[in-house]
Amino acid sequence: MSRPVRVRFAPSPTGPLHIGGVRTALFNYLFAKKHNGVFYLRIEDTDQNRFVPGAEQYIFEALEWLGIAPSETVGKNEKFGPYRQSERKHLYKQYADQLVHSGWAYYAFDTAEALDNHRKQHEAEGKTFIYNWHNREKLDTSLVLSATETEKRIANGEAYVIRFKTPVNETLHLHDIIRGDLKFETNLLDDKVLFKSDGMPTYHLANIVDDHLMETSHVIRGEEWLPSLPLHSLLYKAFGWEAPEFAHLPLILKPIGNGKLSKRDGDKMGFPVFPLEWKSEEGVSSGYREKGFFPEAVVNFLALLGWNDGTEQEIFSLEELAEKFDLNRVHKAGAKFDPEKNKWFNHHYLQQQSNESLAEAFAPTLAEKGISTALDVTKVVSLIKERANFVSEFWELADYFFVAPTAYDEKAAKNWKEDTPHLMQQLISVLENIGDFTSVNIETIVKDWMTKNEIGMGKVMQPFRLSLVGALKGPHLFDIVELIGKEETIKRLEKAIATL
Repeated sequence: MSRPVRVRFAPSPTGPLHIGGVRTALFNYLFAKKHNGVFYLRIEDTDQNRFVPGAEQYIFEALEWLGIAPSETVGKNEKFGPYRQSERKHLYKQYADQLVHSGWAYYAFDTAEALDNHRKQHEAEGKTFIYNWHNREKLDTSLVLSATETEKRIANGEAYVIRFKTPVNETLHLHDIIRGDLKFETNLLDDKVLFKSDGMPTYHLANIVDDHLMETSHVIRGEEWLPSLPLHSLLYKAFGWEAPEFAHLPLILKPIGNGKLSKRDGDKMGFPVFPLEWKSEEGVSSGYREKGFFPEAVVNFLALLGWNDGTEQEIFSLEELAEKFDLNRVHKAGAKFDPEKNKWFNHHYLQQQSNESLAEAFAPTLAEKGISTALDVTKVVSLIKERANFVSEFWELADYFFVAPTAYDEKAAKNWKEDTPHLMQQLISVLENIGDFTSVNIETIVKDWMTKNEIGMGKVMQPFRLSLVGALKGPHLFDIVELIGKEETIKRLEKAIATL
Protein backbone atom coordinates (compact mmCIF):
# COMPACT_ATOMS: atom_id res chain seq x y z
CA MET A 1 0.00 0.00 0.00
CA SER A 2 1.63 3.18 -1.23
CA ARG A 3 -0.01 5.63 1.19
CA PRO A 4 -1.33 5.46 4.77
CA VAL A 5 -4.70 3.74 4.99
CA ARG A 6 -7.58 6.14 5.54
CA VAL A 7 -11.08 4.80 4.92
CA ARG A 8 -14.46 6.34 5.51
CA PHE A 9 -18.11 5.57 6.05
CA ALA A 10 -20.19 8.38 4.55
CA PRO A 11 -23.89 7.92 5.30
CA SER A 12 -26.69 10.37 4.55
CA PRO A 13 -28.94 11.24 7.53
CA THR A 14 -32.15 10.36 5.70
CA GLY A 15 -33.51 7.83 8.21
CA PRO A 16 -32.32 4.87 10.29
CA LEU A 17 -29.10 3.09 9.31
CA HIS A 18 -29.90 -0.08 7.34
CA ILE A 19 -28.05 -3.27 8.27
CA GLY A 20 -26.36 -3.12 4.82
CA GLY A 21 -24.91 0.28 5.74
CA VAL A 22 -23.75 -1.14 9.06
CA ARG A 23 -21.86 -3.89 7.22
CA THR A 24 -20.19 -1.26 4.99
CA ALA A 25 -19.09 0.63 8.13
CA LEU A 26 -17.86 -2.64 9.70
CA PHE A 27 -15.77 -3.66 6.65
CA ASN A 28 -14.20 -0.17 6.55
CA TYR A 29 -13.47 -0.37 10.28
CA LEU A 30 -11.89 -3.85 9.96
CA PHE A 31 -9.78 -2.81 6.96
CA ALA A 32 -8.46 0.25 8.84
CA LYS A 33 -7.64 -1.81 11.95
CA LYS A 34 -5.92 -4.50 9.88
CA HIS A 35 -3.62 -1.91 8.27
CA ASN A 36 -3.14 0.33 11.34
CA GLY A 37 -5.05 3.00 9.47
CA VAL A 38 -7.80 5.49 10.23
CA PHE A 39 -11.55 4.87 9.99
CA TYR A 40 -13.43 8.16 9.79
CA LEU A 41 -17.10 9.08 9.38
CA ARG A 42 -18.38 11.91 7.21
CA ILE A 43 -22.04 12.96 7.19
CA GLU A 44 -23.20 13.51 3.60
CA ASP A 45 -26.14 15.87 4.12
CA THR A 46 -26.06 17.99 0.97
CA ASP A 47 -29.58 16.82 0.03
CA GLN A 48 -31.44 18.94 2.57
CA ASN A 49 -34.86 17.85 1.23
CA ARG A 50 -34.25 14.30 2.47
CA PHE A 51 -32.70 15.25 5.82
CA VAL A 52 -34.44 13.52 8.77
CA PRO A 53 -34.02 14.92 12.31
CA GLY A 54 -32.44 12.41 14.69
CA ALA A 55 -30.92 10.30 11.91
CA GLU A 56 -27.37 11.62 12.41
CA GLN A 57 -27.43 10.91 16.15
CA TYR A 58 -28.83 7.44 15.39
CA ILE A 59 -25.82 6.65 13.15
CA PHE A 60 -23.32 7.60 15.88
CA GLU A 61 -25.22 5.67 18.57
CA ALA A 62 -25.49 2.54 16.40
CA LEU A 63 -21.74 2.41 15.63
CA GLU A 64 -20.93 3.12 19.28
CA TRP A 65 -23.19 0.25 20.43
CA LEU A 66 -21.53 -2.13 17.96
CA GLY A 67 -18.04 -1.14 19.15
CA ILE A 68 -16.97 0.21 15.74
CA ALA A 69 -17.02 3.96 16.40
CA PRO A 70 -14.90 6.08 14.01
CA SER A 71 -11.69 7.69 15.24
CA GLU A 72 -12.44 10.95 13.36
CA THR A 73 -15.89 12.44 12.86
CA VAL A 74 -18.17 15.38 13.73
CA GLY A 75 -16.83 16.83 17.00
CA LYS A 76 -14.08 14.21 17.35
CA ASN A 77 -10.46 14.58 16.14
CA GLU A 78 -11.57 16.85 13.27
CA LYS A 79 -8.20 16.76 11.51
CA PHE A 80 -9.81 17.44 8.11
CA GLY A 81 -13.03 19.07 9.41
CA PRO A 82 -15.76 19.94 9.18
CA TYR A 83 -17.03 16.36 8.82
CA ARG A 84 -20.54 17.43 7.85
CA GLN A 85 -20.87 18.20 4.12
CA SER A 86 -23.45 20.94 4.69
CA GLU A 87 -20.75 22.82 6.63
CA ARG A 88 -18.28 22.42 3.73
CA LYS A 89 -20.51 23.81 0.97
CA HIS A 90 -18.33 26.92 0.53
CA LEU A 91 -15.61 24.57 -0.80
CA TYR A 92 -17.36 22.92 -3.72
CA LYS A 93 -18.16 25.81 -6.07
CA GLN A 94 -14.48 26.58 -6.67
CA TYR A 95 -13.88 22.95 -7.72
CA ALA A 96 -16.89 22.97 -10.05
CA ASP A 97 -15.60 26.23 -11.59
CA GLN A 98 -12.14 24.71 -11.92
CA LEU A 99 -13.60 21.92 -14.06
CA VAL A 100 -15.45 24.42 -16.27
CA HIS A 101 -12.24 26.42 -16.81
CA SER A 102 -10.23 23.30 -17.66
CA GLY A 103 -12.87 22.14 -20.15
CA TRP A 104 -14.04 19.15 -18.11
CA ALA A 105 -17.46 20.67 -17.31
CA TYR A 106 -19.94 23.18 -18.70
CA TYR A 107 -22.90 25.37 -17.72
CA ALA A 108 -26.37 24.07 -18.67
CA PHE A 109 -29.35 26.46 -18.61
CA ASP A 110 -32.06 23.97 -19.67
CA THR A 111 -35.28 24.37 -17.70
CA ALA A 112 -37.05 21.36 -16.20
CA GLU A 113 -39.87 21.97 -18.70
CA ALA A 114 -37.48 21.94 -21.67
CA LEU A 115 -35.87 18.70 -20.53
CA ASP A 116 -39.30 17.14 -20.01
CA ASN A 117 -40.26 18.06 -23.58
CA HIS A 118 -37.05 16.43 -24.89
CA ARG A 119 -37.88 13.26 -22.98
CA LYS A 120 -41.43 13.13 -24.33
CA GLN A 121 -40.21 13.78 -27.88
CA HIS A 122 -37.72 10.91 -27.62
CA GLU A 123 -40.36 8.59 -26.15
CA ALA A 124 -42.70 9.39 -29.04
CA GLU A 125 -39.92 8.28 -31.40
CA GLY A 126 -39.31 5.11 -29.34
CA LYS A 127 -35.98 6.41 -28.01
CA THR A 128 -34.58 7.22 -24.58
CA PHE A 129 -33.37 10.74 -23.85
CA ILE A 130 -29.87 10.77 -22.33
CA TYR A 131 -28.09 14.07 -21.66
CA ASN A 132 -24.65 13.26 -23.11
CA TRP A 133 -22.09 13.81 -25.91
CA HIS A 134 -24.75 12.99 -28.50
CA ASN A 135 -26.97 16.00 -27.82
CA ARG A 136 -25.17 18.38 -25.43
CA GLU A 137 -24.24 20.75 -28.23
CA LYS A 138 -27.87 20.93 -29.38
CA LEU A 139 -29.09 21.91 -25.89
CA ASP A 140 -29.01 25.18 -23.92
CA THR A 141 -25.38 25.02 -22.71
CA SER A 142 -22.19 27.09 -22.56
CA LEU A 143 -20.78 24.66 -25.16
CA VAL A 144 -22.83 26.45 -27.86
CA LEU A 145 -22.99 29.92 -26.29
CA SER A 146 -20.21 32.47 -26.47
CA ALA A 147 -18.28 33.17 -23.26
CA THR A 148 -19.83 36.68 -23.19
CA GLU A 149 -23.38 35.32 -23.55
CA THR A 150 -22.76 32.71 -20.86
CA GLU A 151 -21.40 35.30 -18.42
CA LYS A 152 -24.30 37.62 -19.16
CA ARG A 153 -26.90 34.95 -18.41
CA ILE A 154 -25.17 34.02 -15.16
CA ALA A 155 -24.91 37.71 -14.17
CA ASN A 156 -28.64 38.14 -14.86
CA GLY A 157 -29.32 35.48 -12.22
CA GLU A 158 -30.52 32.86 -14.68
CA ALA A 159 -30.70 29.38 -13.14
CA TYR A 160 -28.05 26.91 -14.31
CA VAL A 161 -26.37 23.67 -13.34
CA ILE A 162 -22.79 22.58 -13.98
CA ARG A 163 -22.52 19.27 -15.84
CA PHE A 164 -19.51 17.01 -16.31
CA LYS A 165 -18.29 16.81 -19.90
CA THR A 166 -17.79 13.09 -20.40
CA PRO A 167 -15.04 12.27 -22.94
CA VAL A 168 -16.14 10.77 -26.25
CA ASN A 169 -15.04 7.42 -27.75
CA GLU A 170 -12.95 6.28 -24.80
CA THR A 171 -12.78 2.89 -23.12
CA LEU A 172 -12.02 3.11 -19.39
CA HIS A 173 -10.01 0.22 -17.96
CA LEU A 174 -10.59 0.33 -14.19
CA HIS A 175 -9.73 -1.99 -11.34
CA ASP A 176 -11.85 -2.98 -8.36
CA ILE A 177 -10.24 -4.92 -5.50
CA ILE A 178 -13.27 -7.27 -5.24
CA ARG A 179 -14.43 -7.40 -8.87
CA GLY A 180 -11.11 -7.28 -10.67
CA ASP A 181 -10.65 -5.51 -14.02
CA LEU A 182 -13.64 -3.62 -15.40
CA LYS A 183 -14.32 -1.92 -18.74
CA PHE A 184 -16.61 1.05 -19.39
CA GLU A 185 -17.42 2.84 -22.67
CA THR A 186 -17.64 6.61 -22.15
CA ASN A 187 -20.17 6.97 -25.00
CA LEU A 188 -22.71 5.10 -22.86
CA LEU A 189 -22.36 7.52 -19.93
CA ASP A 190 -24.49 10.61 -19.37
CA ASP A 191 -23.18 14.06 -18.42
CA LYS A 192 -23.99 14.08 -14.71
CA VAL A 193 -24.89 17.29 -12.88
CA LEU A 194 -22.04 18.23 -10.51
CA PHE A 195 -23.40 21.50 -9.17
CA LYS A 196 -27.11 22.26 -8.75
CA SER A 197 -29.04 25.47 -9.35
CA ASP A 198 -29.65 25.80 -5.58
CA GLY A 199 -25.91 26.36 -5.01
CA MET A 200 -25.33 22.86 -3.61
CA PRO A 201 -23.02 20.21 -5.08
CA THR A 202 -24.41 16.82 -6.09
CA TYR A 203 -23.22 13.68 -4.35
CA HIS A 204 -20.68 13.00 -7.11
CA LEU A 205 -18.74 16.26 -6.80
CA ALA A 206 -18.88 16.61 -3.01
CA ASN A 207 -17.89 12.97 -2.54
CA ILE A 208 -14.80 13.18 -4.76
CA VAL A 209 -13.64 16.56 -3.40
CA ASP A 210 -14.05 15.41 0.22
CA ASP A 211 -12.40 12.03 -0.34
CA HIS A 212 -9.42 13.86 -1.85
CA LEU A 213 -9.19 16.58 0.81
CA MET A 214 -9.60 14.03 3.60
CA GLU A 215 -6.83 11.89 2.06
CA THR A 216 -8.96 8.78 1.58
CA SER A 217 -6.80 5.89 0.40
CA HIS A 218 -9.53 3.28 -0.25
CA VAL A 219 -13.22 3.65 -1.02
CA ILE A 220 -15.06 0.58 0.29
CA ARG A 221 -18.75 0.95 -0.49
CA GLY A 222 -21.86 -0.96 -1.60
CA GLU A 223 -22.35 -2.52 -5.02
CA GLU A 224 -25.07 0.02 -5.83
CA TRP A 225 -22.28 2.62 -6.35
CA LEU A 226 -20.54 0.56 -9.04
CA PRO A 227 -22.28 2.49 -11.91
CA SER A 228 -20.74 5.70 -10.47
CA LEU A 229 -17.20 4.30 -10.70
CA PRO A 230 -16.45 5.56 -14.27
CA LEU A 231 -17.60 9.11 -13.45
CA HIS A 232 -15.68 9.17 -10.17
CA SER A 233 -12.52 7.88 -11.85
CA LEU A 234 -12.88 10.52 -14.58
CA LEU A 235 -13.33 13.24 -11.97
CA TYR A 236 -10.03 12.26 -10.32
CA LYS A 237 -8.39 12.40 -13.74
CA ALA A 238 -10.00 15.80 -14.49
CA PHE A 239 -8.65 17.26 -11.24
CA GLY A 240 -5.24 15.62 -11.73
CA TRP A 241 -5.53 13.86 -8.35
CA GLU A 242 -4.44 10.35 -7.36
CA ALA A 243 -7.56 8.22 -7.16
CA PRO A 244 -8.14 5.95 -4.15
CA GLU A 245 -8.44 2.20 -4.64
CA PHE A 246 -12.05 1.05 -4.99
CA ALA A 247 -13.83 -1.99 -3.57
CA HIS A 248 -17.56 -2.54 -4.14
CA LEU A 249 -19.19 -4.85 -1.59
CA PRO A 250 -21.85 -7.41 -2.61
CA LEU A 251 -25.50 -6.82 -1.80
CA ILE A 252 -27.20 -8.33 1.25
CA LEU A 253 -30.03 -10.38 -0.22
CA LYS A 254 -33.48 -11.33 1.09
CA PRO A 255 -33.64 -14.60 3.09
CA ILE A 256 -35.74 -16.13 0.31
CA GLY A 257 -34.90 -15.55 -3.32
CA ASN A 258 -32.97 -12.72 -4.87
CA GLY A 259 -33.28 -8.99 -4.42
CA LYS A 260 -31.83 -6.57 -1.92
CA LEU A 261 -32.88 -6.99 1.71
CA SER A 262 -35.42 -4.30 2.60
CA LYS A 263 -37.28 -3.07 5.67
CA ARG A 264 -40.40 -4.68 4.18
CA ASP A 265 -38.71 -8.11 4.29
CA GLY A 266 -37.97 -7.61 7.98
CA ASP A 267 -41.54 -6.50 8.75
CA LYS A 268 -42.97 -9.43 6.80
CA MET A 269 -40.74 -12.09 8.37
CA GLY A 270 -40.42 -10.61 11.84
CA PHE A 271 -36.75 -9.71 12.12
CA PRO A 272 -35.03 -6.30 12.38
CA VAL A 273 -33.12 -4.69 9.53
CA PHE A 274 -31.90 -1.78 11.69
CA PRO A 275 -29.28 -1.93 14.48
CA LEU A 276 -31.39 0.16 16.89
CA GLU A 277 -35.10 0.81 17.20
CA TRP A 278 -36.37 3.70 15.06
CA LYS A 279 -39.49 5.71 15.86
CA SER A 280 -41.18 7.80 13.20
CA GLU A 281 -44.66 9.00 12.27
CA GLU A 282 -45.15 5.73 10.40
CA GLY A 283 -44.60 3.75 13.61
CA VAL A 284 -41.80 1.89 15.36
CA SER A 285 -39.25 -0.26 13.51
CA SER A 286 -37.54 -2.77 15.75
CA GLY A 287 -33.77 -2.84 16.21
CA TYR A 288 -31.28 -5.61 17.00
CA ARG A 289 -30.39 -3.99 20.33
CA GLU A 290 -34.02 -3.86 21.51
CA LYS A 291 -34.66 -7.41 20.24
CA GLY A 292 -32.03 -8.60 22.71
CA PHE A 293 -29.10 -9.24 20.36
CA PHE A 294 -25.62 -8.78 21.75
CA PRO A 295 -23.51 -6.32 19.69
CA GLU A 296 -20.80 -9.01 19.34
CA ALA A 297 -23.35 -11.33 17.70
CA VAL A 298 -24.47 -8.65 15.22
CA VAL A 299 -20.85 -7.84 14.30
CA ASN A 300 -20.05 -11.55 13.90
CA PHE A 301 -22.95 -12.41 11.60
CA LEU A 302 -22.53 -9.22 9.53
CA ALA A 303 -18.83 -9.91 8.97
CA LEU A 304 -19.70 -13.28 7.43
CA LEU A 305 -22.19 -11.76 4.99
CA GLY A 306 -20.01 -11.77 1.89
CA TRP A 307 -16.65 -12.54 3.53
CA ASN A 308 -14.89 -15.51 5.14
CA ASP A 309 -11.32 -16.24 6.10
CA GLY A 310 -11.11 -19.42 4.00
CA THR A 311 -11.66 -21.76 6.98
CA GLU A 312 -14.73 -23.32 8.62
CA GLN A 313 -14.49 -20.90 11.56
CA GLU A 314 -17.73 -19.04 12.31
CA ILE A 315 -17.18 -17.43 15.70
CA PHE A 316 -14.89 -14.39 15.62
CA SER A 317 -14.23 -11.63 18.13
CA LEU A 318 -13.87 -8.11 16.74
CA GLU A 319 -10.09 -8.36 17.31
CA GLU A 320 -9.89 -11.65 15.37
CA LEU A 321 -11.94 -10.18 12.52
CA ALA A 322 -9.61 -7.18 12.27
CA GLU A 323 -6.60 -9.48 12.25
CA LYS A 324 -7.95 -11.80 9.53
CA PHE A 325 -9.97 -9.40 7.37
CA ASP A 326 -8.91 -9.27 3.73
CA LEU A 327 -10.79 -7.51 0.90
CA ASN A 328 -9.51 -10.19 -1.50
CA ARG A 329 -11.67 -12.70 0.36
CA VAL A 330 -14.89 -10.68 -0.08
CA HIS A 331 -17.23 -12.42 -2.54
CA LYS A 332 -18.66 -10.81 -5.66
CA ALA A 333 -22.03 -12.54 -5.35
CA GLY A 334 -24.75 -11.27 -3.02
CA ALA A 335 -24.97 -12.76 0.48
CA LYS A 336 -28.26 -14.25 1.65
CA PHE A 337 -29.49 -12.94 5.00
CA ASP A 338 -30.37 -15.75 7.44
CA PRO A 339 -32.41 -14.62 10.49
CA GLU A 340 -32.28 -18.14 12.03
CA LYS A 341 -28.51 -18.28 11.79
CA ASN A 342 -28.36 -14.85 13.45
CA LYS A 343 -30.24 -16.33 16.45
CA TRP A 344 -27.64 -19.11 16.53
CA PHE A 345 -24.90 -16.47 16.82
CA ASN A 346 -26.78 -14.73 19.61
CA HIS A 347 -27.22 -18.06 21.42
CA HIS A 348 -23.46 -18.53 21.35
CA TYR A 349 -22.74 -15.04 22.75
CA LEU A 350 -25.45 -15.42 25.40
CA GLN A 351 -23.67 -18.54 26.72
CA GLN A 352 -20.44 -16.51 26.99
CA GLN A 353 -22.03 -13.92 29.31
CA SER A 354 -21.57 -14.27 33.06
CA ASN A 355 -24.58 -15.59 34.99
CA GLU A 356 -24.45 -12.44 37.13
CA SER A 357 -24.83 -10.09 34.13
CA LEU A 358 -27.62 -12.24 32.68
CA ALA A 359 -29.45 -12.24 36.05
CA GLU A 360 -29.16 -8.47 36.03
CA ALA A 361 -30.62 -8.34 32.50
CA PHE A 362 -33.46 -10.67 33.63
CA ALA A 363 -34.31 -8.54 36.71
CA PRO A 364 -36.56 -6.00 34.85
CA THR A 365 -38.72 -8.89 33.54
CA LEU A 366 -39.19 -10.24 37.07
CA ALA A 367 -40.08 -6.76 38.33
CA GLU A 368 -42.58 -6.39 35.48
CA LYS A 369 -44.21 -9.69 36.50
CA GLY A 370 -44.41 -8.48 40.10
CA ILE A 371 -41.99 -11.17 41.27
CA SER A 372 -40.13 -10.53 44.50
CA THR A 373 -38.08 -13.61 45.34
CA ALA A 374 -35.59 -14.98 47.82
CA LEU A 375 -34.37 -17.46 45.17
CA ASP A 376 -30.84 -17.21 43.80
CA VAL A 377 -31.72 -15.76 40.35
CA THR A 378 -28.10 -16.17 39.19
CA LYS A 379 -28.40 -19.93 39.84
CA VAL A 380 -31.76 -20.06 38.04
CA VAL A 381 -30.18 -18.35 35.01
CA SER A 382 -27.24 -20.80 35.03
CA LEU A 383 -29.71 -23.71 34.77
CA ILE A 384 -31.86 -22.39 31.91
CA LYS A 385 -29.61 -20.19 29.74
CA GLU A 386 -28.42 -23.10 27.59
CA ARG A 387 -31.91 -23.37 26.08
CA ALA A 388 -32.22 -19.63 25.34
CA ASN A 389 -31.26 -17.47 22.38
CA PHE A 390 -32.32 -14.25 24.14
CA VAL A 391 -32.74 -12.98 27.70
CA SER A 392 -36.37 -12.27 26.72
CA GLU A 393 -36.93 -16.06 26.63
CA PHE A 394 -35.84 -16.57 30.25
CA TRP A 395 -39.28 -16.10 31.78
CA GLU A 396 -40.87 -18.78 29.61
CA LEU A 397 -38.01 -21.14 30.48
CA ALA A 398 -37.96 -20.35 34.22
CA ASP A 399 -41.42 -19.17 35.34
CA TYR A 400 -42.02 -22.33 37.45
CA PHE A 401 -39.05 -21.47 39.68
CA PHE A 402 -40.92 -18.37 40.87
CA VAL A 403 -44.59 -19.38 40.53
CA ALA A 404 -46.05 -22.82 41.30
CA PRO A 405 -47.92 -24.35 38.33
CA THR A 406 -51.65 -23.65 38.24
CA ALA A 407 -52.29 -26.05 35.34
CA TYR A 408 -50.65 -29.23 34.09
CA ASP A 409 -49.73 -30.18 30.54
CA GLU A 410 -52.48 -32.56 29.35
CA LYS A 411 -50.16 -34.80 27.37
CA ALA A 412 -47.74 -35.09 30.31
CA ALA A 413 -50.62 -35.73 32.74
CA LYS A 414 -51.13 -39.11 31.04
CA ASN A 415 -48.10 -40.24 33.04
CA TRP A 416 -50.18 -39.78 36.21
CA LYS A 417 -51.44 -43.33 36.87
CA GLU A 418 -53.67 -44.85 39.51
CA ASP A 419 -50.81 -45.63 41.88
CA THR A 420 -49.07 -42.24 41.33
CA PRO A 421 -50.73 -40.40 44.30
CA HIS A 422 -49.57 -43.16 46.65
CA LEU A 423 -46.00 -43.03 45.27
CA MET A 424 -45.91 -39.21 45.49
CA GLN A 425 -47.08 -39.42 49.12
CA GLN A 426 -44.19 -41.84 49.85
CA LEU A 427 -41.82 -39.47 48.04
CA ILE A 428 -42.98 -36.64 50.32
CA SER A 429 -42.04 -38.76 53.38
CA VAL A 430 -38.59 -39.44 51.87
CA LEU A 431 -38.01 -35.73 51.17
CA GLU A 432 -39.17 -34.68 54.64
CA ASN A 433 -36.40 -36.74 56.20
CA ILE A 434 -33.54 -35.31 54.15
CA GLY A 435 -31.30 -32.96 56.14
CA ASP A 436 -28.69 -31.90 53.56
CA PHE A 437 -31.07 -30.58 50.91
CA THR A 438 -28.62 -30.31 48.02
CA SER A 439 -29.16 -31.59 44.49
CA VAL A 440 -26.60 -34.45 44.63
CA ASN A 441 -27.71 -35.64 48.07
CA ILE A 442 -31.46 -35.49 47.27
CA GLU A 443 -30.85 -37.44 44.02
CA THR A 444 -28.83 -40.14 45.82
CA ILE A 445 -31.45 -40.65 48.56
CA VAL A 446 -34.48 -40.62 46.20
CA LYS A 447 -32.83 -43.07 43.77
CA ASP A 448 -31.78 -45.35 46.64
CA TRP A 449 -35.42 -45.41 47.83
CA MET A 450 -36.63 -46.32 44.31
CA THR A 451 -34.00 -49.08 43.94
CA LYS A 452 -34.72 -50.54 47.40
CA ASN A 453 -38.49 -50.63 46.68
CA GLU A 454 -38.04 -51.74 43.04
CA ILE A 455 -39.92 -48.71 41.71
CA GLY A 456 -39.29 -47.89 38.03
CA MET A 457 -37.70 -44.50 37.27
CA GLY A 458 -40.51 -43.37 34.96
CA LYS A 459 -43.15 -44.05 37.60
CA VAL A 460 -41.63 -41.45 39.93
CA MET A 461 -39.50 -39.02 37.93
CA GLN A 462 -42.11 -37.91 35.37
CA PRO A 463 -44.97 -37.29 37.86
CA PHE A 464 -42.41 -35.62 40.17
CA ARG A 465 -41.31 -33.18 37.39
CA LEU A 466 -44.94 -32.60 36.33
CA SER A 467 -45.82 -31.65 39.94
CA LEU A 468 -43.01 -29.09 40.20
CA VAL A 469 -43.00 -27.64 36.68
CA GLY A 470 -46.49 -28.30 35.28
CA ALA A 471 -44.91 -29.91 32.19
CA LEU A 472 -42.12 -32.33 31.27
CA LYS A 473 -39.56 -29.60 30.63
CA GLY A 474 -36.75 -27.81 32.43
CA PRO A 475 -33.20 -28.55 33.61
CA HIS A 476 -31.99 -31.38 35.87
CA LEU A 477 -34.88 -32.19 38.20
CA PHE A 478 -32.90 -32.29 41.46
CA ASP A 479 -31.36 -28.88 40.68
CA ILE A 480 -34.92 -27.51 40.56
CA VAL A 481 -35.74 -29.26 43.86
CA GLU A 482 -32.68 -27.81 45.62
CA LEU A 483 -33.40 -24.30 44.35
CA ILE A 484 -37.08 -24.05 45.26
CA GLY A 485 -36.39 -25.77 48.60
CA LYS A 486 -37.96 -28.54 50.67
CA GLU A 487 -41.10 -26.71 51.78
CA GLU A 488 -42.07 -25.52 48.29
CA THR A 489 -41.30 -28.94 46.73
CA ILE A 490 -43.61 -30.72 49.21
CA LYS A 491 -46.32 -28.07 48.79
CA ARG A 492 -46.29 -28.57 44.99
CA LEU A 493 -46.40 -32.37 45.32
CA GLU A 494 -49.41 -32.11 47.67
CA LYS A 495 -51.18 -29.74 45.24
CA ALA A 496 -50.57 -32.15 42.33
CA ILE A 497 -51.96 -35.08 44.38
CA ALA A 498 -55.09 -33.04 45.17
CA THR A 499 -55.50 -31.72 41.60
CA LEU A 500 -54.49 -34.62 39.38
